[in-house]
Amino acid sequence: MTIRVLIADDHHVVRRGLVFFLKTQKDIEIVGEAANGREAVELAEKLQPDLILMDLVMPEMDGIQATKLIKKSHENIEIMMLTSFSDQDHVIPAIEAGASGYQLKDIEPDELVESIRKLVRGENSLHSKATNHLLKRVSRNHQLPHQIHQLTKREKDVLLQLTKGKSNKEIASSLFITEKTVKTHISNIFAKLEVADRTQAALYAVKHKLGE
Repeated sequence: MTIRVLIADDHHVVRRGLVFFLKTQKDIEIVGEAANGREAVELAEKLQPDLILMDLVMPEMDGIQATKLIKKSHENIEIMMLTSFSDQDHVIPAIEAGASGYQLKDIEPDELVESIRKLVRGENSLHSKATNHLLKRVSRNHQLPHQIHQLTKREKDVLLQLTKGKSNKEIASSLFITEKTVKTHISNIFAKLEVADRTQAALYAVKHKLGE
C-alpha cells in the first residue's frame, strides 16, 4: 500500500529535506506541500492524503487550528505533528485537536518513516515526551483537588474547625493563632479544594473524610 503524504511546514528547507528523504521510500508518495496552516486545510480537502506531517507554529494559521478544521471534515486523514516543541502546552492541545502522532524534528529519518507507517496502521506514534505529558494529564483528570494540591497539617486543622461551624475568631482561639492567620489558611483551603465558600469547603471535607 502506498502512503500518500502531505507536508505542512513554513520552512522551505525543512520541507525540501522531508520531501528528499521520504521520496526514497517505496511505500510513500508526497502528494503536496503547504507553507502554512491555511494551505494545509485547502490541500487536505483537494488532495485527500492518508497522512499529513504538520508543523505546529506557522503563519496565517497554526498547526493546531489547521488540525481541528481538517479532522472535522476528514476523520480518516491521519495527522502527525512534527515540531520542535515537546512541552505540555503544545502537546496536549495538539492531541486534543485530533493529531494521532507527535514527533520532534530531531527524530532520526528512519524512525520518522517507521512512525508514519505505524500511524497509518492505526498504532501509537507519540514521542516519549508527548506520551509522558498525556499520562500526567490523564492521571490529573482522575485525581480530586485535594489529591493534586495537598493540604498542610495546619490547613487540615482549620478545615476540621470549619466543618464544626466555628467562626474565624473561634478557630483562632482553638488553634492558638491569630484571626489573620485563620483567614490566610481558609483562603488557601478554598483555592486548593476549588470551592467558593465555607459551606462548600465543609461539605467537601465531610464527603472526602478530610477531617478524620
